[in-house]
Amino acid sequence: MTTHVLPHWDMTPIFPSLDSPEFERGFQEGRDAILDLVRLFDQHQVTEQPVSAEINDTVVQSFEAIIERYNAVLEQIETLGTYIACFVDTNSQNTLAQAKLSEMHQATVYLAQLGTRLTAWLGALDIDQLMQRSEVARQHAFLLRQAKVQSQHLMSSAEEILASELNVSGGTAWGQLHSNLTSQIMVPLTLNGETKEYPMSEIRNFAYHPEREVRRRAYEAELAAWERSALPLAAAMNSIKHETNVLSQKRHWESPLDSTLFMNSIDRQTLDAMMTAARDSFPDFRRYLQAKARLLGLEKLAWYDISAPVGKSERVWSYDDAASFIVEQFGAFSAKLSDFAARAFREHWIDAEPRPGKVGGAYCAEIRKGESRILANYTPSYDGMSTLAHELGHGYHNLNLEHRTALQAMTPMTLAETASIFCETIVRNAALRNAGKQEQLMILEASLQNSCQVVVDITSRFLFEQGVFEKRLQRELSIEELNELMLESQRQTYGDGLDESLLHPYMWAVKGHYYSTGLPFYNYPYMFGLLFGLGLYAQYQRDPETFKRGYDELLSSTGMADAAELAQRFGIDIRSEAFWRSSLDMVRQDIDEFERLAREA
Repeated sequence: MTTHVLPHWDMTPIFPSLDSPEFERGFQEGRDAILDLVRLFDQHQVTEQPVSAEINDTVVQSFEAIIERYNAVLEQIETLGTYIACFVDTNSQNTLAQAKLSEMHQATVYLAQLGTRLTAWLGALDIDQLMQRSEVARQHAFLLRQAKVQSQHLMSSAEEILASELNVSGGTAWGQLHSNLTSQIMVPLTLNGETKEYPMSEIRNFAYHPEREVRRRAYEAELAAWERSALPLAAAMNSIKHETNVLSQKRHWESPLDSTLFMNSIDRQTLDAMMTAARDSFPDFRRYLQAKARLLGLEKLAWYDISAPVGKSERVWSYDDAASFIVEQFGAFSAKLSDFAARAFREHWIDAEPRPGKVGGAYCAEIRKGESRILANYTPSYDGMSTLAHELGHGYHNLNLEHRTALQAMTPMTLAETASIFCETIVRNAALRNAGKQEQLMILEASLQNSCQVVVDITSRFLFEQGVFEKRLQRELSIEELNELMLESQRQTYGDGLDESLLHPYMWAVKGHYYSTGLPFYNYPYMFGLLFGLGLYAQYQRDPETFKRGYDELLSSTGMADAAELAQRFGIDIRSEAFWRSSLDMVRQDIDEFERLAREA
């Protein structure tokens, strides 16, 4: 049976509805669980300076009781938070969902404070002795070692409590403003003499339209809409970056970047090796952009040409076609992966329809152990199918974390992209195998377009955010300054691959990733994920059976070791430029093939 209306996700297995007695009871139980956890922390005297730093029976018993209950509450709150966010993200005008989200933010302040207390307490203990005496401690060894380091970057208890309470009306509120405002923007666009208002997510989807005039008009309408909305977004950007700068200094991090490297379980040497390899690849990506321009009959691509379709698809990629293809191709890797994808489609875990009030882009969020919800704004194209496969990869990662505790499952952003890139590569290679030359051109272009975004554009976003943090130490930045900093970052990275007079000055307003105090530099982990995922796929191609035996275990361990240690299991040295160059060599091969097909076309 063909799906003509794109599906919405089914939230009823969690609670019947947001206004149901069952949800209200679950919501109250969640808040009560946090307060009970506060009392448990107080009972066991979990403070900055423990009553006794000696690892005796009492300390061991306290640790195990705290960890067991803390894990349970984290899982409970994750379900509630994801459930509420699903309603907000698909309709930001849902006042009940917004109200519940605000209540949840207030309640989780206490949970954040408990996390800080636990880190400080663990930092004061002899964790080696604790692990000798407790199996629970040995199971959470990575957490304990991380806590030891993080405890050295805590403010006083009173300052940490104040920071978490003020964040509700500070960084969190500014981030929510960005989400609410941008999801409700309606953009007037005139096509064929008729003016109609579209939600921003649909306007941005016009970037994939085959007619250049339509793309140009949508791009100009989009920029005009961002200009009209720029004032509050600039205020949000300035406020969030200032808050992050202040807290980084108070916590004795050299910079906000250093704190994110720690949170992402990598070091500066790894980042520098990856970014150096990325910069060296820019001339190759410019070759790709220039070849695409020639295919489109242009001297140079404008920003609105980046996503223009080239080649021809022999299939429309309806949603149902995409679902069938993904399930089938995942089966070539393993029945477990295929069965997982089939379940996600069958049980309506995916919200695919673009509509007013819905946030743009795509994501996957775990809602219960092994169960996820996927947001997409599906377009009937190869790209739409590939995005679904990518997000299902995240869901498969969650499935493999099912038997881990909440603390063991806390995966850094760098490793969170591992399964998604792997799954995306599976469907890409399968689609290429069965394609004629025109379709090969289309698939390669879609893949290269994504790689270009993740390597070239991500670098531009990284440079932009680095610049904002540095300049924000002195004063606020105006809209014009933010625009110019964005343009300069794009000029440095895209170079002569794009028309410098037709870039995107408001990309800082588009990307919600900038509007988070919890994880600044929400950009380079995507590059890490792409190139690490490609490196793993190369390992899979060399020795499929050996790779399969270790892959699911790798996914289940992403919160239990740093990235370098996990990579070493597959013989990968992520601190070496050679590894990142080898992954980028796979992209270069695609660029070479794209150029060849473009010449023939």
